[in-house]
Amino acid sequence: MSSTTTQLPMILDAVEVTAVERLSPSFVRVELGGACLADFGVDGPLLDQRFKLVFPGSSGKLPDYTGADESWFDTWLDRPEGERGHMRTYTIRDVNGTGAETRILVDIVLHVEPGPTGPGAAWADAVQVGDRLVTLAPRAGAAYGGIEFDSSSAGHDPRLLIVGDETAVPAISGILRDLPADARGAAFLEVPVAGDVLDLGSPEGVQVVWVPRDGAPLGEKLHAAVLAHLGAGDAVISTNPDEVDVDLWETPTYSSSGEELPESGASPDADLYAWIAGESGVVTGLRRHLVRDRGIDRRQVAFMGYWRRGVAMRS
Repeated sequence: MSSTTTQLPMILDAVEVTAVERLSPSFVRVELGGACLADFGVDGPLLDQRFKLVFPGSSGKLPDYTGADESWFDTWLDRPEGERGHMRTYTIRDVNGTGAETRILVDIVLHVEPGPTGPGAAWADAVQVGDRLVTLAPRAGAAYGGIEFDSSSAGHDPRLLIVGDETAVPAISGILRDLPADARGAAFLEVPVAGDVLDLGSPEGVQVVWVPRDGAPLGEKLHAAVLAHLGAGDAVISTNPDEVDVDLWETPTYSSSGEELPESGASPDADLYAWIAGESGVVTGLRRHLVRDRGIDRRQVAFMGYWRRGVAMRS
């Protein structure tokens, strides 16, 4: 695949695996390089910057985007599934180098617990240097989006509450890296096993709490840890699976359900900003506690359902 047309406001091209590192039982770090990444750029810190990867389909081939225009996505969908591959969304963990030597790092979750394995995890479990895939990533000087962390709604010195499961660990890692030195708050990271606890840098005023499941139900220990931190240890979080929005995505400016933002009122936690991501059911439970039970202004929270247990992930 050769480089694509510069008409596109993002990079859409093939990249190659230049390094692989197994970080823990559940995480593998993949370094991606390619001439197209010379055009990579983000206006500001990376934080929780999302991008997309297209993994080879059953044919083993990657889709060719040479000469692609704004209709590229429809064209991609029109291809037979085996030829178009599998598109998934990830967080850019970090970027090294400049120009043609630019390298994107992405941390991919492997499945160490019982359950189905998606195409991304299966690819990462067998990845080798030299493997190729397609990336859709920010192009310098063009609007791209994909960053949700924005604590400005909680004032100039917000108290942070950052929560996520293993699928959100790369995003939380990027947020902690890019926070100002005087940031304050706490980050809670649930991971499958104790061996997944990573050494993350963070500002001195931000407590980092790892919550290994080690066989416990998904979200159970995470909910308990967050409630204890908020001084609501006696509260009970429960959700009806039928009420969980698989596409849950709510930020201070967007609601996946089309919910109107209420008029801003007096919040008991006016200085709190919450960023919560991971499995939709777990995130929904925390959302209800913060917004419904605690009365936190919707403008002070971002809730992202990165995946839903028992439901195949989409692009």
